[in-house]
Amino acid sequence: MLSEEVKTAYDNFYTNSDVEWRMLGAKYKAKNIVDVCAAIKPKTVLEVGAGDGSILHFLNDWNFAPELYALEIAESGVDLIKKRNLSLLKEVQSFDGYKIPYADDSFDLIILAHVLEHVEHERILIRELKRVAKYIVVEVPKDYRYGVDNRMKHFLDYGHINMYTPTSLRFLLQSEGLEIMEDKVSMTATETVKFNEFVNKRAPKSFMRNLKIELEYNIKKTLGGLLGRKKQEQFANAYTVLTKKSDQNLHIF
Repeated sequence: MLSEEVKTAYDNFYTNSDVEWRMLGAKYKAKNIVDVCAAIKPKTVLEVGAGDGSILHFLNDWNFAPELYALEIAESGVDLIKKRNLSLLKEVQSFDGYKIPYADDSFDLIILAHVLEHVEHERILIRELKRVAKYIVVEVPKDYRYGVDNRMKHFLDYGHINMYTPTSLRFLLQSEGLEIMEDKVSMTATETVKFNEFVNKRAPKSFMRNLKIELEYNIKKTLGGLLGRKKQEQFANAYTVLTKKSDQNLHIF
């Protein structure tokens, strides 16, 4: 169960005013989810750790599934999701971070987007997701870089207590009896980088800074295309993977 300290810390997480920033990020997270789920047609979809509902906003607009559901630990997030009045959203509830208040196999698909890096007992949560849905789509930021331990305070300030590479996340999911169906590595879009630079950080706009952001993105994209998957994973800022229950029960305990 989620500790009271963590629960309290997240309760007011969505009361600040960075709505535009979250919506911008959510648009690309939602697109990644749609991309990796192209081969399945889920009817019932639950987002676990739905935040302020910004990903659900896009999935609702794009008619991703006829029925959407949401769970969130932060009361401020639950309130914001309700205020969106999403036409396809059937129910939103708060939960304790681990125990999902639905019966076995209640959903076709569970979405866990930018949540796992915050979770203290990740395998406990993964087993609960697996209990409730046939398919699970997970997206995590690719925070890991060489020397990242020297920036620990930066990541802990965001609540990121776990770090993944595509390889380590696949290992975790497969070792819990999940089969990889589709996956995608992605770099942060230039419009998101520019918003962070010029709005969040209040850096002065300039032609050269704009050009540098565009060039860096396009060079990495080109090199990844030429040098293959290993280089694409190295440059990636996020990793999205669709899994389904495997016939093999591999959990380690």
